[in-house]
Amino acid sequence: MADAIEQKYNAIYADGNFEKIKLGALINRGGASGKIYQINEHPNLVAKIFHTTKNSHNNRKKLEAMLLNKPNFPPVENDGVMYTQIAWPEALLEDEQGFCVGYLMPLINMDDAVSLDHLMQKAIRKKLNLPEKYAYRIFAAYNVTSMITSLHKCGHYVVDLKPSNVSVYKNNMMVAMVDCDGFSIKGEKDRFPAEFVSEEYIYPEGMNLSCQEMGEEQDKFALAVIIFRLLNNGVHPFSGIPKKNDEKMLTIQNRIEGYHYAYGLWPDIYQAPHPYSIHEYFDQTTLGMFERAFVKGGKRPSAYEWQEHLWNLMHNLRQCKNNPNHVYFTSKGCGLCMSEDKFYHEINSIKKQKQSPKKIRGIEIDNLANEKISINKAIKKAFESKMQKISYAIICAYMLFFGFLYKILYPLKEYLENIGIGAQLVIATFMLFGVHELIDKYQNIFPPLKNKSITDMLQVYALICVIIALVSVNNIPNNLLELAL
Repeated sequence: MADAIEQKYNAIYADGNFEKIKLGALINRGGASGKIYQINEHPNLVAKIFHTTKNSHNNRKKLEAMLLNKPNFPPVENDGVMYTQIAWPEALLEDEQGFCVGYLMPLINMDDAVSLDHLMQKAIRKKLNLPEKYAYRIFAAYNVTSMITSLHKCGHYVVDLKPSNVSVYKNNMMVAMVDCDGFSIKGEKDRFPAEFVSEEYIYPEGMNLSCQEMGEEQDKFALAVIIFRLLNNGVHPFSGIPKKNDEKMLTIQNRIEGYHYAYGLWPDIYQAPHPYSIHEYFDQTTLGMFERAFVKGGKRPSAYEWQEHLWNLMHNLRQCKNNPNHVYFTSKGCGLCMSEDKFYHEINSIKKQKQSPKKIRGIEIDNLANEKISINKAIKKAFESKMQKISYAIICAYMLFFGFLYKILYPLKEYLENIGIGAQLVIATFMLFGVHELIDKYQNIFPPLKNKSITDMLQVYALICVIIALVSVNNIPNNLLELAL
């Protein structure tokens, strides 16, 4: 295709009217699907020109469906300025050969807008000079739900719904959505599927589905995730602190697949809530709606339910007395204050730790100096030499004891004969078991016992000596001779 800026195109509107338009300056090189140009004839419109005409037929059908089934989300005036909230196609564009090359859409000045991602982290809000008021984030959530409600009423689905794909105007938190041609669009007879979907926002039941098969359930799940993050300082509802350090670390999408929601009525088996989560300060109705959205078997709230609920929240907020930027929901108090107090307390604890002697694996850094290391090595070497001598002395005593066991037991011969050979064998078994346990317990203390060959030899030696002692005490050779006669 020739350079688009050198050509004129036919703009075909929903009512059948058409006009010739000429592209102006390139505004944005766009993403995977096309480039964005100014329109000389219409300053308030821009043209998206596809990179290729290969999918001209399908693109035309999808755009025609969008022109005939437009969501009711008109521009909004605020302080004398008109804000377009959705870049929905106004007309499809075709070249002189009749190929669909793109479409016209309202101009959205993205310089005045920011991604929802930027609202969720305090450090980013401060860096971009965004308003810190918590109520603005609730209002932004409400505006997103209003947009999704309007789309769903027409039977359209975003599918790739995530904060980076949704923007809001910095001054008033109203929605700004672009790239609508990537949505799942309902036509008069056919559905035109979405093109992308993103991990960390895919609903659990959709893990084995392609984005072409996804619809309202995907939007309802992703919308609930976005609302949770906006209300909870950016915390993802499936993030948290794993309860066992030895478990394999799951990705967010793995946790979604396993329904590992840690902020519900019941604890999750895999993870605990994020330490700075303020979910416990949410309204009970809010918690119940999140429970329905994220717990297995729940009926997810629709976009319209969220819209109604967030409207009620906005009109029943309580102003925090400690911070004018904070509002809260219930008599539990201000969750934001709690989170900030916890954060500052932990920062102070870290500062105190820095002032105290630093340790590596429990050893003070000062003790890691060369001089200290040499002294410690000498002490350790002397201790090991001492333990080596003690070990050999104990081994000698051990071998002497078992070597003369038959003599030690001889004064008890009459008693042992009376209890019988069976009882003697039981006593011998417990004695040998005790030897095994003692060796196992102290093998890390006495250096020679760390050698398995030595410990095995000592236990075999004890066994042989015990057998000899039993044979001697019970006159087993004589008894066997008597049995033979």
